[in-house]
Amino acid sequence: MATAKKAPAKKAPAKKAAPAKKAAPAKKAAPAKKAAPAKKAAPAKKAAPAKKAAPAKKAAPAKKAAPAKKRTPNAAFMKALTPSAALAAVVGNSPLPRTEIVSKLWTYIKKNGLQDKLNKRMVNADAKLKEVFGKAQVSMFEMAGLIGKHVK
Repeated sequence: MATAKKAPAKKAPAKKAAPAKKAAPAKKAAPAKKAAPAKKAAPAKKAAPAKKAAPAKKAAPAKKAAPAKKRTPNAAFMKALTPSAALAAVVGNSPLPRTEIVSKLWTYIKKNGLQDKLNKRMVNADAKLKEVFGKAQVSMFEMAGLIGKHVK
C-alpha cells in the first residue's frame, strides 16, 4: 500500500509540470503510468506520443526556413562617416561605415598587441589610441562610445 500511495504523489507533480510544456502528451503519458502493470497496454500508449512527436519535428524546419531570409543591415550603420584626424591616424582618412571603423580599429589593436593579456576585454592604448580614447586603458564596451565622438 505504501508503494501505491507514493505513485499517485509522483503523478500529480508530473501532470502539473507537463501541461506547461505540452498539454496533449501529458494526458496520454498519465494513463500510460496507470496502465504500466498491464504490459500490453503500455507499449501502445508509448507509441502514440512518438507519432505525435514526429509531426512536431516536421513543423520545426518550417520555422527555420523563415529566418533563412538574408538580413538587411540598418542604413544608419552603413552610412559612410568621416573620421577625425586622431582616428584617421589609426583607420585611414577615407569615409567608412561605423562597422568598418570598429573592424579596422580591432585589426590595429590585435596587430600591435594592445589587448590586455590578463583581461581580454580591456585595450591598452598606445600614443595614437590615447588621442582617440583620452585615457590609457579602455573597456571594449566603452570603445564604441568613444569612437562616436570622432566621426561625423
